[in-house]
Amino acid sequence: MAVPATAPMSVVSIQSWVATGHVGNAAAAFALQRLGLEVCALPTVMLSNHPGHGRPTGGAVPPGQLAALIEGIAARGVLTNASGLLTGYLGSVANAHVAITTADRMPQALYCCDPVLGDDGRSYVAPGIAEMIAAQAVPRADLLTPNGFELGLLTGADISSLAGACSAAAALAGRMRSGGLACVLVTSLATEETPPDSLDLLLHTPTGAHLLRRPRRAAHYSGAGDLLAALTFGRLLRGQALTDAVCTAVAGLEAVLAATDALGADELAMISAQDRLAAPGAVPAMVAL
Repeated sequence: MAVPATAPMSVVSIQSWVATGHVGNAAAAFALQRLGLEVCALPTVMLSNHPGHGRPTGGAVPPGQLAALIEGIAARGVLTNASGLLTGYLGSVANAHVAITTADRMPQALYCCDPVLGDDGRSYVAPGIAEMIAAQAVPRADLLTPNGFELGLLTGADISSLAGACSAAAALAGRMRSGGLACVLVTSLATEETPPDSLDLLLHTPTGAHLLRRPRRAAHYSGAGDLLAALTFGRLLRGQALTDAVCTAVAGLEAVLAATDALGADELAMISAQDRLAAPGAVPAMVAL
């Protein structure tokens, strides 16, 4: 994808950072850059590795330091000029507040909240973060990208059926920013209707719902959700219609996962498959519900 001759749009991405591997900003920032966007990446936690590789060293960034970084980029005009704000893993309640309220200083920007709370029925965030995302992030967000577990956690709804998941996504959208996009992309969704060898993506928009069913992969790779959120948001900012942005993002993610499988790697093969982030090849299609 060619970079425009004019200055590229920019995104402020506030989420985790790891020294090794590709999760959080270590996945999202590079993906956004490969789509031609400038990225201002701010860490909520700084770790040696993600916990899937054993207990990491490092920890949460002090909230005063995160706030100071935000003041620093604000002084350079980043907040007033950025086209998008992306938040992911927030690390602590204090950092969650700092990250989420940054949206108030960026009224011109689209806000994508990836509510990184847990997966497979297990929460892996500090107490209070889920409640803060529900109370503070959801009402400010234009696009939410929860996985199935997180959708249930944020709504308290029964999402065992596709109808239940659709109702939960609609309820969540009803609490989002007034006058915004009010779109919810649910990833890694497995309902009663989902075949055992598949996973669903459910997209709720104000004009209707769409479903994308993809083959379930045998291996699980940390950072896949972070990458998908970044690719979807980046393509949306670059002007793609939301359904097209989701499908093209899924194609890019699947290309990276295929390269990871081929290499037998234990981290996303983002560097070797980087060209597929921008030009993924065959793109699946969503079905209107």
